[in-house]
Amino acid sequence: MSEAVDQVHRRLLEAADCLRHAGVPYAVVGGNAVAAWVSRVDEAAVRNTRDVDILLRREDLPLAISAMAVAGFSHRRVASLGGGSMDVFLKMPDGKVRDAIHVLFANEYVRPEAMEPSASVEEAEDAGDFRLIALPALIRMKLTAWRDKDRMHLRDLHSVGLLDPATLTHLLPALAERLAFILENPED
Repeated sequence: MSEAVDQVHRRLLEAADCLRHAGVPYAVVGGNAVAAWVSRVDEAAVRNTRDVDILLRREDLPLAISAMAVAGFSHRRVASLGGGSMDVFLKMPDGKVRDAIHVLFANEYVRPEAMEPSASVEEAEDAGDFRLIALPALIRMKLTAWRDKDRMHLRDLHSVGLLDPATLTHLLPALAERLAFILENPED
C-alpha cells in the first residue's frame, strides 16, 4: 500500500517538475490538493488518492504535452464517466488510465450542468514542490463537482478546521447551500 501511495506522489512531483521547467502555469487540484491542505493542519488526517489532477489553461496544453513527453508521459483523450472525454497523461510504456494524470481546464465548466467553471491557474500558490490551488478555489471546485468523493474531501477539510461559516459569504447561493449542508452534517 505504501508503494502505491509513493507512486502517486512521485507522479505528482514529476509532472510538477516537467511543467515548472517548461514554464507552463498549472495548479495541483483534486484529492492531492485536499491532502496538501489537510496536512498543513494534521498529517494524520490525510486521505490517500490514486490519481493526480492538474489544472491547466487550454491554450497551454500543447506546451504541456511536449514538456510531459520529455519525462515519458503520453497524452491521450479518453472517455469519462459522464459520457464526455477527458485529457490525461499516461506514464509510458504501460500507463493505465486509473493511474493517469488527469487534466482539468482552468476557467472552463467541467460538465455542462456545473454551477461554476474551474478555478484559474492564477489562484494557486507555491507549496514547495508544486503549485497548489488556493483553498477558496479548491472549496468552490469541490462544491461545484459535488460527487460523493468531493463531499468526502469537503468533510476532510472541515474536520481539520479549514471550512467555516465565513466561507459561505463568498460563494454563489447554491454553493453556499451545499457548504452549509456539509457544515451542518459533518458525518453524513
